[in-house]
Amino acid sequence: MKKIKAIIIGSQVFMFLLFYSSCTKKDLNQVPISSISTASYWKTQADGNGGLYGMYSLFRTQAAHNHFIFGELRSEIFGPSPFGTAGYEQYFNNTMNSSNVTPSYGGNITTWQNLYTVINHANLLLKYVPNISYALDADKKRTIAQAYAMRAFVYYMMVRTWGDLVIHTEPIEKVDASLQKERSPKEEVFKLIKADIEAAISNFPDNTIATGRNTWSLPGVNALKADVYLWTGKLMGGGAADFNIALNACNAVATADVVLLPDFASIFNYENKGNKEVIMASRLHHLESVTNIYQYMTLSPNTPFATLDEESKTALAGLGGLTYLAPTTAVTSQFSSDDQRTAASFVNVYTITSAGVRNFHVTTPVKFRGAPGYGSFDDIVLYRYADVLLMRAEAKNALGQDPSSDINMVRQRAYKSNFSSHVFVNGTQAQNDAIILQERLFELIFEGKRWWDLIRFKQAFNIVPSLKTQQNATHLLLWPISLSTLSIEPKVQQNPGY
Repeated sequence: MKKIKAIIIGSQVFMFLLFYSSCTKKDLNQVPISSISTASYWKTQADGNGGLYGMYSLFRTQAAHNHFIFGELRSEIFGPSPFGTAGYEQYFNNTMNSSNVTPSYGGNITTWQNLYTVINHANLLLKYVPNISYALDADKKRTIAQAYAMRAFVYYMMVRTWGDLVIHTEPIEKVDASLQKERSPKEEVFKLIKADIEAAISNFPDNTIATGRNTWSLPGVNALKADVYLWTGKLMGGGAADFNIALNACNAVATADVVLLPDFASIFNYENKGNKEVIMASRLHHLESVTNIYQYMTLSPNTPFATLDEESKTALAGLGGLTYLAPTTAVTSQFSSDDQRTAASFVNVYTITSAGVRNFHVTTPVKFRGAPGYGSFDDIVLYRYADVLLMRAEAKNALGQDPSSDINMVRQRAYKSNFSSHVFVNGTQAQNDAIILQERLFELIFEGKRWWDLIRFKQAFNIVPSLKTQQNATHLLLWPISLSTLSIEPKVQQNPGY
């Protein structure tokens, strides 16, 4: 068995994994069993490779739950199901506080401590890899680029969730008073994110995407760059300068080996992982110990809790679990029957009585079916080409340009032979923004994007039912900091309003 070390350091519970040279990117399921000091590690290219995939392993655990919880669960998409809420109701009801911020079911930890473990591992790579000799300098630079990219993405994930953050750019390798730090303003966090993006871009030796598309690449970082600059352009005063940067980043992605797959459902087919629409994903496989949030969103056709009709059983074939997080009718009713994304994203499930009466039971997502017969083991897609096209449309519209071509590329794939009935025609900026926001809902539902989209388009308080009566409670756009975090971070103060 390959050896791996888990080191728990200090009150912030920073953990990093060190792999021996036989570790591979596909073998991330390891257990902490031995002790290795940093003095004996970080000596060879194999050590650098092991550390790199250790970083991805740590991130995968976070992506499997928190990417979705932070990015979608507080939106209007979900509500309770007949099976309950699995302890997630405080999110879609927007009733979080410092005590209930972590769900009561499933053992997931929605705090920032474990996200900082990923950052700490990126910091270890950035400290030690420059001093390691690599057979090819391009491989060394690619490793450094991926560490910068990961640190930028995780800080971006965190700053949108909590606002001001504690900034660490050096690895924590010993316990001392320096561990305790105050939060830095979000403006400083974004400066770091943008600097890391540029450092990643300058280090990637080429524009390729590795097989599997589950590691950071230059196209992946450009997708992240577009995302970041749209956020700061709209919400932090960046304006036209930031929108132009976002637009250029989207254009750069379009030069890479990316396409829109003709069949929407095939993007998420378990047997089609790493297809050319995917730009960056976190890889999950059946028989690995890491499960993901989708296990609480899908329904087994053989559920013992209801008698399903045959049509529903057919639609749910291959799925497992129970739908604790059910899409709301207010959202699903916006999808049209001639849009191939509808049937590929969710199904309405019906029960059948002994008298043959068919009754609506629940809506369940089917976008991420996972391994046939098991479910819940799909990759967590962070960026794909359709997302980038809609970001490019958003940037163009913000600059007063016509976004029609990008919107229509996405719609043409969605409606196929019925596209002529759904051609987008350029309107006012406000009209276009409303269409782009809705198109992102249709295209990216269940992909951990909706909450961020609502904030970026300044529509959260207009669209989310639980927020419509709280227009002045803008503190709800951020998360509370958990009591567990506050108890070990004496210099960290709670977000205002909580």
